[in-house]
Amino acid sequence: MGAELVINAASHETRIALIENGTIAELYIERSREKGIVGNIYKGRVIRVLPGMQAAFVDVGLEKAAFLYVADVFDAIEEYESLLYAGTKKDDEPTEEHDGTDRHEFRPLHPIEDLLQEGQELLVQISKEPLGTKGARITSHISLPGRHLVYMPTVDHIGISRRIEDEEERERLREIVERLKKAGSGYIVRTVSEGKSEEDLLADMQYLTTLWEEISKRQAKAAVPSLLHSDLDVVQKVVRDIVTEQVDKIVVDSQVDYDRIVHFISTFAAKMKYSIELYDEEEPIFDHYGLEVEISRALGRKVWLKSGGYIIIEQTEALSAVDVNTGRFVGKHNLEDTILKTNLEAVKEIAYQLRLRNIGGIIIIDFIDMEKEVNREKVYGALEEALKADKSKTNILKISELGLVEMTRKRVRENISRMMCEPCSYCEGRGYIKSKITVCHEIFRELRREMIDIRGTKATVTVHPQVADLLYDEERRGLEELEKKFKKRITVRAKPGFHQEQFEITIN
Repeated sequence: MGAELVINAASHETRIALIENGTIAELYIERSREKGIVGNIYKGRVIRVLPGMQAAFVDVGLEKAAFLYVADVFDAIEEYESLLYAGTKKDDEPTEEHDGTDRHEFRPLHPIEDLLQEGQELLVQISKEPLGTKGARITSHISLPGRHLVYMPTVDHIGISRRIEDEEERERLREIVERLKKAGSGYIVRTVSEGKSEEDLLADMQYLTTLWEEISKRQAKAAVPSLLHSDLDVVQKVVRDIVTEQVDKIVVDSQVDYDRIVHFISTFAAKMKYSIELYDEEEPIFDHYGLEVEISRALGRKVWLKSGGYIIIEQTEALSAVDVNTGRFVGKHNLEDTILKTNLEAVKEIAYQLRLRNIGGIIIIDFIDMEKEVNREKVYGALEEALKADKSKTNILKISELGLVEMTRKRVRENISRMMCEPCSYCEGRGYIKSKITVCHEIFRELRREMIDIRGTKATVTVHPQVADLLYDEERRGLEELEKKFKKRITVRAKPGFHQEQFEITIN
């Protein structure tokens, strides 16, 4: 069964779901007020150089200054290009959907303070969206993605996607690109180029070269900071990167986007076979395909497994943790067998949830402890296999004796929980609040402080109604002891609008 793209386009928000085997596999969201900026090219100015971090902050006109690491400075890679690409092997080359924002890391021979100075103007490109409290990450290694190729105008290098495994095909593509490209420039050959003709690659080259020439002309005249080039919107970008021979159907509920997709594909992928359908039913398109339920499920902490087990997903600023539990699943034979079956079922769900939620960075998976080494190997192998369908680069370490798996997943854009949710104003994002008993004891301590040095015969405590009930009932003894010690009457007043942790003390 082929994959489908379901596109829900509205003036304020566009949502795109990739459906594989009848289930939503990836979700892309772009809102008009929060449009993605990865791939945008800016003319910026260095505002601060940090030798201790070997990085710089660059003003590109965004709310927060962008972060530029020394390895992403063009001067460094230009001077030491031979160090960067010498002896490049197949395994060092780009992965499936290389967008040009990933670069080989190397240790520059020059410190950043020798390469950049405050006030210096730079041409930079956004490589990572602002995430949480961090500003955008930028690079001076400009790259322009096309349908079949990624053009790198500042680097003389040819890379072939690792997902093209046939060596003869790799050499054929490399020979074509080497022969057609301009001296001093480079290309990444994308996976969709496999089997494509020289004519297809040449058309991509001509389009990308013309685009780079236009950007260079704008750079010469533009003020600082300013936007020189915006990448495609989410619909065009997903169609460019996702629609391959495996995606055989596109369904969209907007006539405008329907026409744009037809024009885009006929221009950049005219030979591709696909079916595009304009959805015009009254029922919302995501409801029709049952996607709203899956999206709501992807925002929850607990995900139930079919066997009765479940996983808990916790996301923090530093890392994400996944905990596997047997739940209601009691098995049929023995404990080790029950644990193995739960872990193997959890592997598929974890790989699916990481991709759907777009969880990136450091990820710790706490599988249920397995005594047998052979079972740990089975679970590890199943996890590796399940992550092969993921286009984002992952790195997995072996299961530890504690049953933990440490892994990383490339993070380029915000995960959907950060995009669709915000910290709770009640608990301020902690996920918990102080208990009513804890608040009562804080009130007692504050009353002791207040009544020691202040004259008066009466103290009034204003609290949340549920805290007031506790003070009148179970914690009444604490108030009576304070009244007796300080010879002051204490009155409790409930105020419905108060936060559970909030209280006020007035002494008359």
